[in-house]
Amino acid sequence: MIVCLCHRVSDRDIRRNVDAGVRNFDLLQDETGVASACGCCHDCAREVFDSAMVKGCSGVCHADNAAQPSGYPTFALVRA
Repeated sequence: MIVCLCHRVSDRDIRRNVDAGVRNFDLLQDETGVASACGCCHDCAREVFDSAMVKGCSGVCHADNAAQPSGYPTFALVRA
């Protein structure tokens, strides 16, 4: 599905970037342009990004929602 109409960024593009090592939403915006024009897609793009981060972690990192006032998870690397 197309998430960002302004820059034609799909959910697959976001997942590919996470798989390629993008671990921060600001960097994803720099790499793809997602949610950087009109901003209408920001919430959806963030949800896809967060979901991809959780699925891509496989026990290497964890989400800590309590520490983040915005409601977005913060990811931290932990050694297994």
